[in-house]
Amino acid sequence: MTSPPAPFIVGMGRSGTTLLRLMIDSHPLIAIPPETQFISTLNWSCGRDEFIRHVTSHRRWPDFHLDADALAETILNLPDFSVAEGLRAFYRAYAARFAKPRWGDKTPTYSERMTEIAKALPEAGFIHIIRDGRDSALSHRGLWFGPGADLAAHARVWRQTILWAREQAANATFPYMEVRFENLILTPDAELRRICSFLDVDFDSSMLKYHQRAADRIGELEGRKVEGNLPGFSKEEHRAIFARTSSPPDPDRIGVWRRDMSESEQEAYTSIAGDLLTELGYA
Repeated sequence: MTSPPAPFIVGMGRSGTTLLRLMIDSHPLIAIPPETQFISTLNWSCGRDEFIRHVTSHRRWPDFHLDADALAETILNLPDFSVAEGLRAFYRAYAARFAKPRWGDKTPTYSERMTEIAKALPEAGFIHIIRDGRDSALSHRGLWFGPGADLAAHARVWRQTILWAREQAANATFPYMEVRFENLILTPDAELRRICSFLDVDFDSSMLKYHQRAADRIGELEGRKVEGNLPGFSKEEHRAIFARTSSPPDPDRIGVWRRDMSESEQEAYTSIAGDLLTELGYA
């Protein structure tokens, strides 16, 4: 019997991946952790001990609020270990915290690795959320991650991220759908029903009330110490990035570039990504 799709939310950063995570996570059957990130550097042929060390020592591990010893015991007791079974054990443990039977993931950069993830986890169903690149670029300003204030760099990464995800989907058989950030804001009911159909689960109105529990879910995020070239930041700084999710969808978040991008900045952005903006139907 084929398992229903496990949602893997991917896409360019600051495009609504956290918003969609909270919406799907509000479904009574599905739990989605904060960004895992550890799959990006995972050795797919590693053994149990290496897998356990990799996951539980990762800088994102504190965000999951799981017991490392308990997860290690579960993985050590798997009758037939594989990295795929180790990942499933991790996701099941996270979902069990909320007494939910189904799990997913929300890590934007996994858009680069959909093919290899789908090979290991055939149940993965990828939801690629897309937002007008100019609004995404403005949302990155002032943040320590992503292209930051460099609009040209953002335009290149935004274009490359979307095209690479689409190329993988076109040449593979894994479940894949695209969602527009703008539709989640303007017509969330209709868009979430479409997503639920993709996930083979009944729509639940609690998904529209995601903002009522967003503070608690975002409250899981911890701070980080400086690690190599990666900056450190406090819990408060980390959580403040997602403060908007505690409010209902706000249409004013659409088309911000019309107000806040200078004409020269708009021209610079579209000189790099204008072809894809046009293809996607953005003005």
